[in-house]
Amino acid sequence: MRRWLMSSFRVVGVAAVVAVILTAPAPPAAAQPKLAPALRTADGQPDLQGFWTNLNNVPLERPKQLGAKEFYTKEELAEIAKRPFQGDRAVLPEAHYDLSQFGLDATQGKAAPNLRTSLIVGPEGTIPPLTPEARQRLASAAAKAKGHEFDGPENRPLGERCIVWPKEGPPMMSSAYNNDLQIVQAPGYVAILQEMIHDVRIIPLAPSTGAGSPHPPSTVRQWLGDSRGHWEGNTLVVDTTNFKEGFSFHGSTANIHVIERFTRNSPDAITYEFTVDDPATWVKPWTAQLQMAKIPGPIFEYACHEGNYGMANNLSGERALEAQAAAKAKGAK
Repeated sequence: MRRWLMSSFRVVGVAAVVAVILTAPAPPAAAQPKLAPALRTADGQPDLQGFWTNLNNVPLERPKQLGAKEFYTKEELAEIAKRPFQGDRAVLPEAHYDLSQFGLDATQGKAAPNLRTSLIVGPEGTIPPLTPEARQRLASAAAKAKGHEFDGPENRPLGERCIVWPKEGPPMMSSAYNNDLQIVQAPGYVAILQEMIHDVRIIPLAPSTGAGSPHPPSTVRQWLGDSRGHWEGNTLVVDTTNFKEGFSFHGSTANIHVIERFTRNSPDAITYEFTVDDPATWVKPWTAQLQMAKIPGPIFEYACHEGNYGMANNLSGERALEAQAAAKAKGAK
């Protein structure tokens, strides 16, 4: 299933290796340094345009042994950089191809880390506890799905069906590979093209600093939600609601509220921060922050569709196992 939302923003190209960039967290809007003219668009807005990667070597949640330690020293980070990849990436125990053969393994690219010990900010550094309602909802869904995971394509995860990738967002997170994206700006709009699944998110902007235009009624829902943006100093603030039923971020409901902040810090870096709030899932909102590094573009299309051979193989394999089990049961009688 392909969704070409805005053909003028399509790009084709090659993935790129990113230089390691060490940047500090974005300061509040009031304290942000003045941007050089070269980092502004023709209409005076901060220029976020170009090709970026959000590949990082920081885990989403802080390792328990670090306690409330929120930042490493530069010396500690240099030592950690010598270790194997520590960030969040999908593990494919039965992958049908070798990622490293195509230069797609996360360890083959240089990340854009910062000094954080976890992407989640704050002394806890972990996702807040689930509400009792969420625990019951997720347990019920898991019990209902057990034994029916391969009944048909509608039972498979959205990413496997090539409808929407779990980490393409919003909020946007790094994945096993293809962590590149392109940002394009025009008066009144910002468009984000992501390499994974190749979706384009078109964000209308408020005419001036302040709250953006209202979201559509709650009956209007999309897989990537409805995004509205406005500028706060050098920071683009994007407010997203109205996700489609079936969308879930770390167990959330479709009523999750996401606020993203893109801050252009230098010619080669953007600080990306997001806050997620879903009272039906977590006991409180939580925030994460990572660095996006500039890369040479353009980027390749990720040509995935719901009828790909992986889906057919998964379902036909399960039918074969069912037939085998039925034959065995019949022979035992």
